[in-house]
Amino acid sequence: MIAKLATWILALFGWRVDIVPPPEPKGILVVYPHTSNWDFPVGYLTRLAMALPVSFVGKDELFRWPFGAVFRWLGGIPANRRASTGLIGQLAAEFRRRDWMWLALAPEGTRSHVTHWKSGFYRLAMEADVPVGLAFIDYRTHSVGVREYVRMTGDAAADMERIRAAYEGMVGRRPELAGEIRLES
Repeated sequence: MIAKLATWILALFGWRVDIVPPPEPKGILVVYPHTSNWDFPVGYLTRLAMALPVSFVGKDELFRWPFGAVFRWLGGIPANRRASTGLIGQLAAEFRRRDWMWLALAPEGTRSHVTHWKSGFYRLAMEADVPVGLAFIDYRTHSVGVREYVRMTGDAAADMERIRAAYEGMVGRRPELAGEIRLES
């Protein structure tokens, strides 16, 4: 019922949902492009439309009063971006501990323009040995979802080329802010 309602709300605002179900009970969803605050409500409605529990990582500032409890209830996990806290190892341990875990990440790490993606999603996928779902919010076509799942091979250049090809033509709400699909050299 909630999935149908979320799909209806998205359709009401002109969004088409395009989802391939996850191939396994554990994995990472990278969400690209991430250029606007509107990405969260569109993405969360898509999460509901998928009818699958998906957690997400957000900057720890979002988890302070008065909204912290709400973001945690929605499945949020705070990340301190100002200090190295071993988050990748902690998340990998969570993947090993749980029977079901899909985690959404914005690899750009911000809505501002960046020259490369943060490597955390890649390192986590390798350490936890989970697939990566290529989630998207395409404002050009008003489509949102997940069309493809890939496994990281350890050849970062080849893996990123495959990811770049999958996102070809996707446009964020503010296209000038979309980060380059590559890891830092």
